[in-house]
Amino acid sequence: MADLFADDPPSPARQDEPRADAPLADRLRPRSLDEVIGQEHLTGPEGAIGRMVSAGKLSSMVLWGPPGTGKTSIARLLADAVGMRFTAISAVFSGVADLKKAFAEADRMAQAGPAGFKGTLLFVDEIHRFNRAQQDGFLPYVERGTVTLIGATTENPSFELNAALLSRAQVLILNRLDAEALGKLLDRAEALEGALPLTPEARDALIASADGDGRFLLNQAELLYSARIAEPLGPAELGKFLQRRVAVYDKDREGHYNLISALHKSIRGSDPQAALYYLARMLVAGEEPLYVLRRLTRMAVEDIGLADPQALAQCIAAKEAYQFLGSPEGELAIVQACLYVATAPKSNAAYKAMSAAWRSARETGSLMPPNNILNAPTKLMKDIGYGQGYAYDHDAEEGFSGANYWPEEMEPQTFYAPVERGFERQVKERIAYWTKLREQRGAGDA
Repeated sequence: MADLFADDPPSPARQDEPRADAPLADRLRPRSLDEVIGQEHLTGPEGAIGRMVSAGKLSSMVLWGPPGTGKTSIARLLADAVGMRFTAISAVFSGVADLKKAFAEADRMAQAGPAGFKGTLLFVDEIHRFNRAQQDGFLPYVERGTVTLIGATTENPSFELNAALLSRAQVLILNRLDAEALGKLLDRAEALEGALPLTPEARDALIASADGDGRFLLNQAELLYSARIAEPLGPAELGKFLQRRVAVYDKDREGHYNLISALHKSIRGSDPQAALYYLARMLVAGEEPLYVLRRLTRMAVEDIGLADPQALAQCIAAKEAYQFLGSPEGELAIVQACLYVATAPKSNAAYKAMSAAWRSARETGSLMPPNNILNAPTKLMKDIGYGQGYAYDHDAEEGFSGANYWPEEMEPQTFYAPVERGFERQVKERIAYWTKLREQRGAGDA
């Protein structure tokens, strides 16, 4: 079996020029956190990673983001930045025996390493592929500080990682690379390899076709360089050369971002005819259908929410139908999702509630919930009052106790204000009913 661990040499050795025959994406890997593109909200001076590096101390973390956004590069650069030993393992190819080997080596280095040894950074790619029991195996080594764990995942950690591991690791979200960031990547490629054989319009189409994936973009650029094309390709010729969709837009009038903006606002404005027109414009131009489906799904949660909970289900079903059927049959599922979200009742109450709740969570810090709603699995926790006075709602009249669930130091807040449209009208009535009961029972207690 091949060695699954990649113990990199100290950072000075990695400053050498990459091999001339290395893939373009590898030769363009950033050499410092300052060179990481598109993740300044994390790597900048005020970002979570930037602050850790300034302090010279890393905590375990999970890097969550789409493919090709820099997760592996950031992990390597973090080890360099604080002088830690770097070890990498892929959950795709490894199992418990490989993990034990990595932990044993980290333990040995911690006990017998050179003077000034700062510990091992263990990078686990595709960490979500380890099952729950395997994830539990990380816990004692992370708690003891044998390793500082950095996991990388494209999947939602809330669903794929167990709570015990998440409680010991900070989840940091990487952004999908936008057009500006992808353009900077191509600038770096062209500075190294020369101008791409593309017209300006085709260059924009290549960036749009990458859909936020920097590694994919550089791999496509490498194909173009290796072909030694004499005359610059236009968007249509580029699509034929790459044998995949690239959007063929008139740069001044029908740009990628102009049309997605028009589609979004037509749906928000409940105009199904205009929405269908802009959808057709994008798909006829060669836009990637999964990009459109991703944006429709965002509209379902941002502009419709609980006014029609089925909007989200329709968009997810359309994605699955498209992937199952392919083009052109699958595009009918995209049309159906588009028409559904355009004609659904609209509400951004959930979107606004999220912003307000997140702001409050940042401002209030780590206030403890009231004792009555805390679990008390041990005698000590029962003795200090955990769980005392908890009212089990199912035993209460009308299945509603009216208890207070907020920290003692905090007044109850209203984040979510449903509108008088669609299903949210019923939600609003329920909340009003519970509020009235809570007030009545509070007055009775007084």
